[in-house]
Amino acid sequence: MPLIGELHSNSAVIRHPDNPILSAKDVPYNAALIFNAGVTKYQGRYVMVFRNDYGSLEKHELHGTNLGLATSDDGVRWTVEPEPIFQIDWPIRAVQRAYDPRLTVIEGRVAMCFALDTFHGVRVGIALTDNFAHWDIMTVSAPDNRNAVLFPEKIGGKYVRLERPFPVYSRGGQERFDIWISDSPDLKYWGNNQLVLAVEDVNFANTKLGPGAPPIRTPKGWLTLFHAVDTDPARGKNGWEDQWQKRYTVGLMLLDLENPARVIGRYAEPLMAPDAPYERDEGFRTNVIFPGGMILENDGEVKIYYGAADTVECLATAHVEDLLRLVI
Repeated sequence: MPLIGELHSNSAVIRHPDNPILSAKDVPYNAALIFNAGVTKYQGRYVMVFRNDYGSLEKHELHGTNLGLATSDDGVRWTVEPEPIFQIDWPIRAVQRAYDPRLTVIEGRVAMCFALDTFHGVRVGIALTDNFAHWDIMTVSAPDNRNAVLFPEKIGGKYVRLERPFPVYSRGGQERFDIWISDSPDLKYWGNNQLVLAVEDVNFANTKLGPGAPPIRTPKGWLTLFHAVDTDPARGKNGWEDQWQKRYTVGLMLLDLENPARVIGRYAEPLMAPDAPYERDEGFRTNVIFPGGMILENDGEVKIYYGAADTVECLATAHVEDLLRLVI
């Protein structure tokens, strides 16, 4: 496994000066790690569904996971609802937790992709809502799959998602995971699976890739973020765990508007790497940036929402033309 050297963020991306924009102190119920949120604009407001691994920050203890809801008028300052949402009471056998939400507005409703840990493997699901109180579970995949993101409109008459299966046996028992795409006529039945981007094709990854924020439409193509992971045994202990050797960075690629299985442009370096102290030095798992939301504003600004160090939720901005120049 070739080791990856020093990596840094591209100057086109500016971290918000108020980072982190959401952390455990902002949540009115038991919370420890607030990260990997899905963020979108819905009915004129910014909406965030965040992952909360609750327990004790001081004691470095975690007791479970739930999903919380926050809203904002400006995408920076957030108000958290008083109780978690999306409680697991569905008739799905041996469910342990739902986590890592991704939000997409499609056909007037909010679609949430989520990961689901069960005693029989990791599964990916899609749920629809109008009010964040009631959810229609549309599909839950077979094991093992994770990190799904839904495109915000049908393509060729079908719903489309990016996803990251876990082919452990066929990859020699190692973490060598890639980004795939599938489509569906009804959000329930998914097929036509195709490989989009392989880990060996990304020079700043040696372990795995996965979808990040749901794609945004531009005249040039579907602009989308992905997470890339490299491992270095020399990193030793970082964060809470006895051993954390991974680094998570953010990649950027452009997919064809009519055939999104085709990558038509990709930035050869990371768009973002752990540079800030709250990404690199502090938290549960250091050296981690995990993108979960990307919003294109009317003035061309792109808001990028990401989890940092698996501990807090952060915001960075860029201009869409600057991002397109990196991939064209």
